[in-house]
Amino acid sequence: MDRNTLTGLILMFVIIAASVFLMKPSDEEIKKERELQAARNAGGQVEQTSGTDSLGAGAGSGAAGAEGVSAEGALATSRLDSVQLAGPFGGALEGEERLITLENNLIKATLSTKGGRVKSVELKGEETFQGNPLMLFDGDHNKFGLFFFSAGKNIITNDLYFQTEANDLQVEASDSASVTLRLHYSDQQYIDYIYSLRGDDYELGLTIVTRGLQDIVAPTENKLVLNWETALFQKERDVKNERQRSTAYYSLSDKSVDKLSTGGDDEEELKSAIDWVSFKQHFFSNALISDFGGFQGGKINVYTSTNDNIVKLYSANLDLAFSREETNTYPMHFYFGPNKYKVLKAHGHGLEKQVDMGWGPMKWINRFITVPVFNFLDGFNMGYGIVILILTIMLKLVLSPLTYRSYVSMAKMRVLKPEMDEIKEKVGSDNAALLQQEYMKLYKQAGVNPLGGCIPLLLQMPFTIAFFFFFPNLFELRGESFLWVKDLSTYDSVINFSPIFGVGHISLMCILMTVTTLISTWYNNSISGASGQMKYIGYFMPLIFLFVLNSFPAGLNYYYFLSTVFTFGQQIVIRQLINDDKIHAIIEANKKKPESERKKSKFQERMDDYMRQQKQTGGTAGKGAGGKSADGKGSAAGASGKSLPKGKKK
Repeated sequence: MDRNTLTGLILMFVIIAASVFLMKPSDEEIKKERELQAARNAGGQVEQTSGTDSLGAGAGSGAAGAEGVSAEGALATSRLDSVQLAGPFGGALEGEERLITLENNLIKATLSTKGGRVKSVELKGEETFQGNPLMLFDGDHNKFGLFFFSAGKNIITNDLYFQTEANDLQVEASDSASVTLRLHYSDQQYIDYIYSLRGDDYELGLTIVTRGLQDIVAPTENKLVLNWETALFQKERDVKNERQRSTAYYSLSDKSVDKLSTGGDDEEELKSAIDWVSFKQHFFSNALISDFGGFQGGKINVYTSTNDNIVKLYSANLDLAFSREETNTYPMHFYFGPNKYKVLKAHGHGLEKQVDMGWGPMKWINRFITVPVFNFLDGFNMGYGIVILILTIMLKLVLSPLTYRSYVSMAKMRVLKPEMDEIKEKVGSDNAALLQQEYMKLYKQAGVNPLGGCIPLLLQMPFTIAFFFFFPNLFELRGESFLWVKDLSTYDSVINFSPIFGVGHISLMCILMTVTTLISTWYNNSISGASGQMKYIGYFMPLIFLFVLNSFPAGLNYYYFLSTVFTFGQQIVIRQLINDDKIHAIIEANKKKPESERKKSKFQERMDDYMRQQKQTGGTAGKGAGGKSADGKGSAAGASGKSLPKGKKK
């Protein structure tokens, strides 16, 4: 290597080193770039870091604004350079936020020119548990906008300023009004958000129109991403219960409705078309519904916040098909309203399926029986305490034949108990199989079905469980008082104390329900002759439900209290109508009938089959043990090898 070459290499090294040192960005410029990158991070994923919750594709701008420092706010305060202003939609990076209110008799929606989004929604006529106006969501705790690439940059319309000449609008019952917010790229290239509102409607219409963007959106893109994210704050007294009943719902193009987990954080990536997405809180919903054939898939997230006042954090990234045409139009609408079953059903799209009516038969009982009957009674404008009372009476009257049959069957078993005790004394409790055979022989002769008392009760169980889902999700009970209960939709607390194992109150309605159940259990045990473990299980279960139902809505405990009282009353009346001596006479008369004349139930037919099988498999063993088999020709004592007590005839 000659001297000239060496000198040249040294000079090149010096120039490069000097360039790196002199062009190194300052700490302020590095901070600015990081903030800008955070705002541009449109990955659509929710990240949770220590002390901060962040929502959706904003990766820290939406929910972080609710709980920490907002990257969006930092970006807004950063100085914009000429390169940014000259980029796609650069002229919309700066502006002044204006608020426009669209209002009818039901909702008050506030639009913001910053992002062109719905900034807040107030539901009129409703209050939080603290008595404040009920805001479905509010302020900078929500984001809404399109994501797409243009000229190598990620465009986030939520961060840009829209233009409008509209002013506040008040819409009357029969009127409608609309507002257009425009995001300019140029005079002939823009994005319009057209909001519309009708009187007496929970629906806020939104039509997104893109014009002249076929050459603005990156050529590799065939879709736009619509990002929506929000933090929903506590509205009910029991935030723990509110969280358990709040999550994101969605409907696919086949009209099937599904939801994310209510018990914890969850996310769902959907490949098929989506009809609507709903950020559901316990008694209220914020739903975005497609009117153009459905969103082309997307990703939905729901997260529990570290902020005790926030119920859940929600985000959705929904795909909009983008064609290379002059104009693309996406009509849709929001539903901002209560989770009132008949209101949701009237709105259509299957939104009423957000109201949890239970599973299996309980769901159908609630949808097709309980809801129509409740709505019928509600039409008389009575207090809801009276409505629940009448609903309970109607249900008990309808189920009274089953209650009667159950009691009669219990009376038959009570009459047979002395004979069953005698058989047990003869056979002994150590031979369970033979004892069961002798019991079934007695049932057959007496014409008694031992399950006759259980089957009617089992048939009533779906109705009992159905109300377990119905009342906690019944919007009509929200804020309604009855007697000492201030709100039938939540627990009534007559005594409050420092939480012990998470319980910090005592519900009087739950106490009444438990006491009446214990009294009813005692009465049933006394008339049925229950003994042993079964007797104590009956007392144990109500005590368990005392702790389980203590934090459940007072309306549910009130129903269970009424149901127990009326059932107890029915049993007392039925017992007066039933004479044990007459039942005993009927049983004895049935024993004397020839077997061919006895009317057999399906249970008795199954018993006959069982007895025949026992004869085939155990008859020989029985003869060997006692000389005769247990087929009626020999005694049970002989079959077991035991002698009868003195004075007893074989």
